[in-house]
Amino acid sequence: MRLNGKNALITGASRGIGKATAELFAQQGANIWAFANRKSDAFEAWCANTAAQYGVFVKPIYADLTDADAVKAAVKQAMADKLPLDILVNNAGVMGEDKMFQMTRPEEMQRTFAVNFFGTMALTQIATRWMARKQRGAVVNVASVAGLDGDSRLDYSASKAALIAATKKMARELIASGIRVNAVAPGFTDTEMTSCLSDKVVADAMANNLMHRKGTPREIAAVIAFLASDDASFVTAQIWRADGGII
Repeated sequence: MRLNGKNALITGASRGIGKATAELFAQQGANIWAFANRKSDAFEAWCANTAAQYGVFVKPIYADLTDADAVKAAVKQAMADKLPLDILVNNAGVMGEDKMFQMTRPEEMQRTFAVNFFGTMALTQIATRWMARKQRGAVVNVASVAGLDGDSRLDYSASKAALIAATKKMARELIASGIRVNAVAPGFTDTEMTSCLSDKVVADAMANNLMHRKGTPREIAAVIAFLASDDASFVTAQIWRADGGII
């Protein structure tokens, strides 16, 4: 029960790493505002069932991160519950199909940055003001080894590199408010986002780590949970690779 009694806002919570993180947080006793891009009956049911199973608060909230007004409205909806915010997990992101830089249209790059960086920054600005009221908290950004190694499509790699740089800068600024900021950099993980990649890309990714396999969303969620918890109270401004051993 590492996160017992904590209140967490998790983006991209309807699938993949975000959903695994929300479930693990609930299992460890956290209340959750589960942010998703669009409403679905299946997600609503999952939130209700998860809340009942673990005896916590799990509230679905919907917002397109590229819509600044929608982001503000979504956070206000969460704040209306009159609970403090202890943890922000910026997991939502997009990648798109694997293609070369020369074949990627500018509007595709703009969309990637709109979600992976600018939308995430807008949400984080609002959320950390809320968090700072209690002069403590933790932000965990879900980056990627692509942001460190540049081994994915250019716009995705660049957007995650920007998130990594922002993590370090935010950590410097927000420590005055008692807020720690770290990032997880997953390697190739078995999610819906990576299902669009070619067989060759998948094979190369698995061959490129010491474990020769994909990571699971739950394995990444476990790292996020540690960084979000008080067990990591002396950890900030760090980028934690969870990649199966890429060397």
